[in-house]
Amino acid sequence: MTGLPADTILLFSGLDPSGAAGIVADIETINQFGMTSMPIITTLTIQNTQEVKLVEVTSQTLIEAQFQALTEDIDFQTVKIGLLGSLGQIKTIIKLLNTRPGLSIILDPVLTSGNDEVLLNEDAINVIRNELIPLATILTPNLKELSQLAPGLDEQSAVSSLHCPWILVTTADNSEVHIEHRLYHQSKLVGQFPYKKLPGKYHGSGCTLSSAISALIASDLPVEIACKRALDYTYQTLLSAKKLGKMQYHPNRTLPKTI
Repeated sequence: MTGLPADTILLFSGLDPSGAAGIVADIETINQFGMTSMPIITTLTIQNTQEVKLVEVTSQTLIEAQFQALTEDIDFQTVKIGLLGSLGQIKTIIKLLNTRPGLSIILDPVLTSGNDEVLLNEDAINVIRNELIPLATILTPNLKELSQLAPGLDEQSAVSSLHCPWILVTTADNSEVHIEHRLYHQSKLVGQFPYKKLPGKYHGSGCTLSSAISALIASDLPVEIACKRALDYTYQTLLSAKKLGKMQYHPNRTLPKTI
């Protein structure tokens, strides 16, 4: 390791061959903020803008070897986690992260697809809840993911039950006209971010948001400012979204713009 300031972000995420979400979205977004991505692909998928047809999980041995090779050579302080493929894989990544204390970890808990296909079983979700979330700096669930992580609880109680210092709850999945994303710190509401709900369905907006937050945190911005700027950037990508397939729109991840 060089000891120089790190402008690198380690990614754990799946490959979406449609280019809308997953590791492609992460790399595109992080690049726009002047950071370099180091992608470790957790799953190969067969999917398009309409559905996820198959998920093939990367072996735990390969993921561990990739992580070790990177840590021997390149400094990084920020990790962004998206889709994880299996219980064993999740446990392996937890073990690896525990070898590197002091990381800033941004966790986007991808539990179902944008078209509601189930991607992880209850055992895997339990390990995310009890072992991975406590390692994270910030968690970015939508309302459905929050209810899966803390079933049967209202929003405030759900946030309080999850052991993560910062939780940004996104609400586009539960609104028709106006959206108010909410940021919690130590279970207290510290930020409310209103936006007009846009028509249509978008594939990869959550990946875009969490990756933008990762890049901004890696730039040493405070979490609250990073969340606001990342939300504005993500909204801009949706305002100029492209429809490449038959169903969901692709966020247009161009240079960040002031709204």
